Amino acid sequence: MCDDGHIPSAVAVVPVDPEAFLGEQVPLRPVRRVQITTLVDNSLDVFAADAGPAGRHPVDRWPRLPAAAHQDDAVFDGPVAEHGFSALVEVQTGEGRVHRLLFDTGVSPDGMVSNMRRLGLAPDSVAAVVCSHGHFDHTTGLDGLARALGGPAKLPVVLHPEFWSRRRLMLPGRDPWELPSTSRAGLEGLGFEIIERPEPSFLFDGSVLITGEVPRTTDFERGFAIHQALRNGVWEPDPWILDEQALIVHVEGRGLLVLTGCGHAGVVNIVRYARALTGVEHVHAVVGGFHLTGALFEPVIAPTVEALGALAPDLVVPAHCTGWGAMHQLANRLPSAFVPNTVGTRLDLVAA
Repeated sequence: MCDDGHIPSAVAVVPVDPEAFLGEQVPLRPVRRVQITTLVDNSLDVFAADAGPAGRHPVDRWPRLPAAAHQDDAVFDGPVAEHGFSALVEVQTGEGRVHRLLFDTGVSPDGMVSNMRRLGLAPDSVAAVVCSHGHFDHTTGLDGLARALGGPAKLPVVLHPEFWSRRRLMLPGRDPWELPSTSRAGLEGLGFEIIERPEPSFLFDGSVLITGEVPRTTDFERGFAIHQALRNGVWEPDPWILDEQALIVHVEGRGLLVLTGCGHAGVVNIVRYARALTGVEHVHAVVGGFHLTGALFEPVIAPTVEALGALAPDLVVPAHCTGWGAMHQLANRLPSAFVPNTVGTRLDLVAA
């Protein structure tokens, strides 16, 4: 961050003119390397083995805590799993520059930053935050991040204008469940610089692309039927969750990395849009939440798995809200590509 508080050019968010990619592709710059470290996810597996480019954080590297009930007065202070998602993304450009950002921040105020400490990662190394959408299980850790930075955060937070919507779920047989909503005044008060873009935009000198709003083109990814938003004082159906956006990196000689939060836009829609935007056909890795859990989404699993199989990614790393049933089918359909995720997993993708 510059002394005058302005964002340096490497961190500047550069919008993509929608007219610029009508019939053409945006110039996403290939990178040498990208690492994705899962900071918050629904699962933790102490004994998970390394799997190809996915390395696990071994238990002998966890910090220790005193515990009077134990003979040696110390126990492992390991990462904690929560129902939410957050990932640290580290990109090494073709020129060798390294940039770090947070993609989502998890469900509790301190879960993400506490796991960063346990994994030996420094919050002040992060240059930007990207929010996949406004649901609280992806945003609440902004609070703890600001406190961990020890003052005004002075970080750009990239989000869609619909991010601020107040929302609720109409669960059958139960009272409506209104979801906690992020406050614009709250984020600004913590020192974050809010950057709203409905369209695609670049970070880090064109080496990271944020999709903005994703077109809905498949006939089976039909949104979240029980989801509503408060607009003009009235609760209205909001199945599409239009603020859902994803992150794209082009790993040189390998293809696209597509990172999703919940995938409310539909993971197939997102991956197809990534290919259309960039003109890069091959998908190297699809990582993140695919939102295929629960009875409402059971009918969507099979066509999603089949469509992803047809796209033939080298790696599929489902997380968070994907659900056991969908993970099981993905593992069967793409056995050589499937990698189970866990808190502390580091996916290391290197140019060919």
